[in-house]
Amino acid sequence: MTMKPIEYFKLQAKNLFKDYKTQFLDESGDVAIYDYIPKYFDINGIFLAFDWDEEKLSLMKIQHLFAVLIGFKSWADLVNASEAELELAKLLFDNQHKISLEDWQMYIADAEFDNKTTFDTEDRIEIFKNVFANVEGHHNPFGDYRLKKAA
Repeated sequence: MTMKPIEYFKLQAKNLFKDYKTQFLDESGDVAIYDYIPKYFDINGIFLAFDWDEEKLSLMKIQHLFAVLIGFKSWADLVNASEAELELAKLLFDNQHKISLEDWQMYIADAEFDNKTTFDTEDRIEIFKNVFANVEGHHNPFGDYRLKKAA
């Protein structure tokens, strides 16, 4: 039985929080920095990309960060999203090794401009599946925030 996207995202946010809780202060260099021993996410890459303060984050703040990471403005927006919006977010999350969220947003904006239209979420899902998810050869040059790829 496959997990519903919202349950999957809750699990991923918890995994991100677990990784965050591996934080330790590395004082071996000239400047003391936080470091991690993560199992699930490139947590250093996430904090660098999103410029978040690494001190004293709660699960609630990590959930918010995760929601932003996958394209929502907040955890509440993610939790209240439609099934189609969650499906698209999961596709984007599972295929981040192929295309970054930012590149996808630019791709879809360009396609809408070129076609003088606005695609609804179902259209975006179909476009994503046909252009990225079901097509090999795409590579996100900025990498992947996951340490282990989804099976």
